Amino acid sequence: MCIGMGLAYLGAFHAPHPHDLRVDVVGSGPRVQVLAQTLHDQGDGALDVRTVPDRATAVTALREQNSFGAYLPGDRPELLVATASSDTSAMAVEKVFTDVAAGQDAPLKVTDVAPVSDGDPTGQGVFFLLVALSIGSYASVAVIGGAGAVLPLRLRALLAAGTSLVVSLVGTVFAGPMFHLVDRGLGGVWAMSWLYSAGILLIGVGLHTFLRRWTTLGVMVLFVMLNFTSSGGIYRPELQPGFFGALHAFWNGAGFVEGVRSHVYFADHALGRHLLVLALWLLAGVAVTLCAGLAETRRRRAAATPPAEPSAPAVADAAAEEETEEEIEQEMEQEMEQAVGV
Repeated sequence: MCIGMGLAYLGAFHAPHPHDLRVDVVGSGPRVQVLAQTLHDQGDGALDVRTVPDRATAVTALREQNSFGAYLPGDRPELLVATASSDTSAMAVEKVFTDVAAGQDAPLKVTDVAPVSDGDPTGQGVFFLLVALSIGSYASVAVIGGAGAVLPLRLRALLAAGTSLVVSLVGTVFAGPMFHLVDRGLGGVWAMSWLYSAGILLIGVGLHTFLRRWTTLGVMVLFVMLNFTSSGGIYRPELQPGFFGALHAFWNGAGFVEGVRSHVYFADHALGRHLLVLALWLLAGVAVTLCAGLAETRRRRAAATPPAEPSAPAVADAAAEEETEEEIEQEMEQEMEQAVGV
């Protein structure tokens, strides 16, 4: 686990550097074209610089998350950013164009066209909400799987659904009344929290049938190592290595973070795509749980089939049954210990 966490977090976060970061230069004419081409060439792949005709077009691109900065050259240069899209991306863009303005001996005015709420000044509160929802969900998987190992899968699935509702409500309280991470759209935040948590819980409960004591490690890989690092909550994919940027396109944490941003700050632009990601992960959880149900049914039928050869003495049967019970108890204890450790 130590190796996995180190590879995931350091691989994703240790050296953020822009690549193909979309920025616009506002205006027309040879001077603007030369500036845009110079920035593109000097960036050596770091920036994807384009020109747009006017300020309104630049603002629209920022509010649709098609751009992360727009520079208006002139005697009083201005930089437009959208910190709600990503504070770290806005900072990277600001650093580039502060140097550009300094080369022209002019102070740079920075205007935020999509600011975050007052309760989330860094714009990373949604990421930490994701962390809280994730821990509440995958830790509950260990508890349901361990303590509920003797329960029918149908009942465990119902427990998972109920737990996801509780986790999502707790997360919504954190996001709204308690810490004011968002100042609008709280109902939508709750709905996405439930979709996200339910997907994790159903996948985990289903996997428990196959992984047993290794379930905690499995959900840690899926929903911590690969999930937090690709969510875009700290650095968007334009500042990360390509592997994590690729995961960002379809992983459930990215669907939640970008979905909340879209709903709260960008008038639901592209929200449908992010909801589709969350819904597909929920459907994956349903599918894994159904597969687990089929597997458990086969095991019960196999156990109920009378042996072809004469049965062993009753003492041997009792010893084998006692040994099996001890193994189950040991697995339950290990899973509970892992849940506490997590």
